Amino acid sequence: MSLKNPKSIPGIPKPREKSITRLKDNIPRKKEAEIEYLCSVYFKKDTVSNKQFYCARLTSTRQFTMLNYEISVKTRRQKKSIDISILGLNTKKEYVTKAGPAVTELLFKDLYGKFTFNIIKQDGSINSAVFDFNIFKKQIVLVKEFLPEKENNRKFCDFEIAEDKFSY
Repeated sequence: MSLKNPKSIPGIPKPREKSITRLKDNIPRKKEAEIEYLCSVYFKKDTVSNKQFYCARLTSTRQFTMLNYEISVKTRRQKKSIDISILGLNTKKEYVTKAGPAVTELLFKDLYGKFTFNIIKQDGSINSAVFDFNIFKKQIVLVKEFLPEKENNRKFCDFEIAEDKFSY
C-alpha cells in the first residue's frame, strides 16, 4: 500500500484565545492564599527616545535558576482601569543565565488621576489596587488594595510604589 501524496497541507486548528472579559467571568477553584507576584509602579524615563512613562513591573516571587524567564501578559486599558492578564512564562533569549525571578515591565502613557489596576490570573482570580498618579508633583500614591467580590477569590499579588526606581 503506497502513501498518498497530499495536494495541500492539512489545517491545524488554533486554540481559542481567552479574552480578558472571559477571564474575569471565570470562577477560580478554592485554594489557599499565597503571594506569587509583586506589582511595582514607578515613573520611568526612556533615555533613547527621551520620553517619560509610567511603569508597572510585574515580578514573580519564585526564583528560577536554570533559565531566565519573563511573564507574558495581555493588557487592556479602559477609561480609569487597566486590566493585566497573566498568560504564563516565556524564556528570554540570552546566552548567560542567572538566577532570578520572572519579570515583565509594562509602560503606559498619559495616566493622570486615579486608576484601578486589575491583575487577573488564568483561573479567574483577581487582585486590584487603586493608584493616584500626579505628574506635576512627581508622586504616585497607593490609595487602596482590595479583592473584588467574587467566589473563591484569593490574594496572590502585592502592590507597591517603587520610589527607588524613579528615573525622573
